[in-house]
Amino acid sequence: MTISDRLGLSDAQERRAARVLQLGLVGLVGYGLVTTRFDIAATGGFALAITLLPAALRREYGYSMDVGLVLWIAVAMILHTVGSLWLYEWFQWYDEITHTVSATIIAGIGYASFRAFELHSDDIDVPPAFRAVFIVVFVLAAGVVWEVLEFSLGGVITVYGIDDIVTDFVFNAVGAVITAVWGTGYVDGLVGFFRRRIRSNSER
Repeated sequence: MTISDRLGLSDAQERRAARVLQLGLVGLVGYGLVTTRFDIAATGGFALAITLLPAALRREYGYSMDVGLVLWIAVAMILHTVGSLWLYEWFQWYDEITHTVSATIIAGIGYASFRAFELHSDDIDVPPAFRAVFIVVFVLAAGVVWEVLEFSLGGVITVYGIDDIVTDFVFNAVGAVITAVWGTGYVDGLVGFFRRRIRSNSER
């Protein structure tokens, strides 16, 4: 089952929704520039670039990502960017939601990469339990990289302190577990794409 099937929306509806969210990100980038809120402009620009990656993959490699997954990525990106306005400061639970949602995407990418290598190589055969552990570790490692990036760009991206970092890691782990338990089937298409790219590169 794909995300599109689960959401119960047509591809056209999901595509339109993703475009609306991308336009919202463009608007937030513009708002950040006009008001000299460069943290919002930077966050929005980064988020917009992430939402454009599926289109780049389709153009460069002919891979059409599930539209529901594209929409899910756009939802995660706009949640983070909108939070930079004031929601992070006002509502602790909002930060928890955004990190959980984003972690499910990072977990899906990590799982798809690992599974593609496993299917490509006859020497790699791991039990499902280890795959679940890998997903959680991968997301936590990505979280470390992100926190280091936040500190290094402290003048551009707002840093909220040690307590916030600990909370981020907790809900990153929650998102990873959600994907490990229920979400791996939604990235089968991505697994296939990564596997084809690995095969193509190994044949060169």
